[in-house]
Amino acid sequence: MRLATRIIASLLALCCLSSSLALSQTKVDTSWKEDGKLVDAVGYIGDGQIDKAAKLLKEVLVADPSNDAAWYYLGMCSLYGRDVKGAQTAFKKASEIDPANYWYKDRLAMVYSMSGEDDLTIATYEELLKEYPKKNDIYFTLVNLYLKQNQFDKAISAMDQIEASFGKNENVTVTKYDILLRQNKPAEALKVLEDYNKEYSSPYVLTKLGDHSLAEYKDTAALAYYREAADLQGDYIPAILGEAEVWRIRRNYGGYFKSLRKFIRDEQTETQAKTQYLGMLLQRSEPRFIQNYQSSIDSLYDYMVLHHPADSSVLKPAGMYYYATERVGKAKSLIRRNMEKNPGSLDAAATYIQLLGYQSDWDALLPAVDSVLGRFPNEPGFYEMKNVALYNKKDWQGIIDNSRRIIEIAPNDTSVTIPALANIGDMYHEMGMEKEAFECYKKVLKANPDYSPTLNNYAYYLSLKGKSLKKACAMSKKTIDKEPDNSTYLDTYGWILHLLGKDQDAKAAFKRAMIYGGKESATCMEHYAEVLEALGENDLAKVYRTQAERKRAEGKE
Repeated sequence: MRLATRIIASLLALCCLSSSLALSQTKVDTSWKEDGKLVDAVGYIGDGQIDKAAKLLKEVLVADPSNDAAWYYLGMCSLYGRDVKGAQTAFKKASEIDPANYWYKDRLAMVYSMSGEDDLTIATYEELLKEYPKKNDIYFTLVNLYLKQNQFDKAISAMDQIEASFGKNENVTVTKYDILLRQNKPAEALKVLEDYNKEYSSPYVLTKLGDHSLAEYKDTAALAYYREAADLQGDYIPAILGEAEVWRIRRNYGGYFKSLRKFIRDEQTETQAKTQYLGMLLQRSEPRFIQNYQSSIDSLYDYMVLHHPADSSVLKPAGMYYYATERVGKAKSLIRRNMEKNPGSLDAAATYIQLLGYQSDWDALLPAVDSVLGRFPNEPGFYEMKNVALYNKKDWQGIIDNSRRIIEIAPNDTSVTIPALANIGDMYHEMGMEKEAFECYKKVLKANPDYSPTLNNYAYYLSLKGKSLKKACAMSKKTIDKEPDNSTYLDTYGWILHLLGKDQDAKAAFKRAMIYGGKESATCMEHYAEVLEALGENDLAKVYRTQAERKRAEGKE
């Protein structure tokens, strides 16, 4: 079709759609009116007005169903609207009208791929390759598709064609190597690398040769390859790390850390890659290795902290390393610095608050969490950590006030408001305000009749009063039906059964509680002892009373 200058100018402005490339290969039409609609449609696409564009394109196709460009752009409209099937139909029609147009088939192959129709995708690209044998991106696309379907021989054949058409290069060579390894052909894979290495010098290929040798326990050969790669490019990090691995295997830790220092000091390597490597080193190393070479590992982290004093990808891992190696003071300093240097980072703030919690440093945690809440006022997790600190400080009113704030910031989120309301009830009970506590519990259970923590506490507190024991028993039964191995819930249930005179049933509940953590609670063992005494099993009751006294002396209620 004859396309006016206005059309071509509009298409050039739409490079993201490959418009000029596509329309440069289209036929010439004689209808200026339809050309104008096509131009306007292309403009609408560029402005993001896809519905308007699609409407005009459909009008063009009513007038001329053989307008391949209109089909093409209608397909693009369908893609924008996530109508993959519609796009497939439109691109297929455009390709049938003009089978020589590269872009039509390329887009058709793309939507086949989006639909998961790999066979049609491959067939379309193979057809394109026959027509455009010099387009190497088609080869690589086909290689990925062949590998997806485990068609390894076809993938190798495609790589051979790339080499025949464009010559050898290290990426093609290493890709062939990887494919042959996937075929379990290590000898052939190695030959690919060796053949390339005879003709060309590449640190990448040499390092791959070193890795292959190391995998075959040929550490001397591996070291030679790594050193040759380093001679070609002194700062080639994969070769430096390969050499480090040889030293590690040989237990030459002087050489190992010398190589690691080169890696850590390389300015081109991302800091996150460095800390990830050190993290993997710590994970796979025995505690004795870390103890023996702690000063060397310290120096690597300290170097990064010195040169990246505000980088969260350095400060956090360094802090966690020092915490893991029981240097809590330095760990706390680094984690705090990470929070201060990255005030917008929720993760940095949470890490510091969690560290203080792990250390039971409640005096430091309270002002720290208040400061953090100034930056993140709508994060319930920080309020919950504050509750933990307040509980350990026995500040019951503080927990009530804080829990009310939690409800204020997320009034419609029951996953937050129900635990907060339950906390308020628990604190009222701690303060001796039983009526207020029970009112809170009723509100909680109205919102969620199966909320186990409140069912348990409400039932237990009723049992302490000796009131509504059948109601208490029913509530407690719901908790163990939901969590049959929860020793706290089993303790409550067993105690209520005892109060109801059902000591054999109570004994069964307590026996289960003892299996699942009840022996860590002095109260639970005292209850069990009383049940055993009621059953006349005094010797066993004495054993549990003695253990309960020891636990209580340890402060474990």
